[in-house]
Amino acid sequence: MHKNYQSVKPATNKLLKKRWDGAAHDMHRKKVLAAKPVVDTKSPSTYTHLQYKLKKIQLEEERHATIDRDNRILLEKMSAIMRTRGRVDNWNGYEPKSFNRSLNKNKRTRELIRVTLENQKILARIQAKQPQYSAKKWEDEWMETKKYMGSIRKYSEDWYQQQQAEKQSKRGSSTRGSYKARQVSTAPAAGGEEVDAIEKPLSRAASAVSAGATARTASPKPTSPKPPTPKPATPTADQSAVDVPTEE
Repeated sequence: MHKNYQSVKPATNKLLKKRWDGAAHDMHRKKVLAAKPVVDTKSPSTYTHLQYKLKKIQLEEERHATIDRDNRILLEKMSAIMRTRGRVDNWNGYEPKSFNRSLNKNKRTRELIRVTLENQKILARIQAKQPQYSAKKWEDEWMETKKYMGSIRKYSEDWYQQQQAEKQSKRGSSTRGSYKARQVSTAPAAGGEEVDAIEKPLSRAASAVSAGATARTASPKPTSPKPPTPKPATPTADQSAVDVPTEE
């Protein structure tokens, strides 16, 4: 077998050369197998405090312990009821302390009596004290001041009330007059043609008088002829006579 071995390098003995090359190859393979990787491809390490929530586990254990304790107490009560006649345990066994067991009761009583007496003395002094200010004197001074004010004022003391009363009276009279005029204007006119026959001459006479007064004011001797005096219509028997103003 060694005779057919072809070595890479020249050698005088093919058998030894084959053994040496085999040993070198084995050593190389061992080194390859034992070589460490340059890049870390392993999975990241896991931590216990990240995998398990210890606080939550603790709270769960405490809750379970509380539930177990309550269950145990309830079981004991139920077993006691089964062993006995099942009487209720709502009796109040509290015994109030006696009032005589206080060690400083006498001192507190004396202090309370002392404070009460002092308060009564202060109240008596306040009630017996005479006032420093006189309300009667203040009233007399105010009356004298009002008398001085009345002597120097321009209007009387009740001037404003009088003005308000006059305004109200005027307002009431004007309201009544307007109400009467409204009643007269709304009342139906009896004999409308006769009323028109009287009102028209009156209006013409009033216009003539006003025109004559204007002409006399403008010129003392007017050259224009006087306007004719309108003759009023003869009133009927049912109407009273009406005075028509004429120019003098």
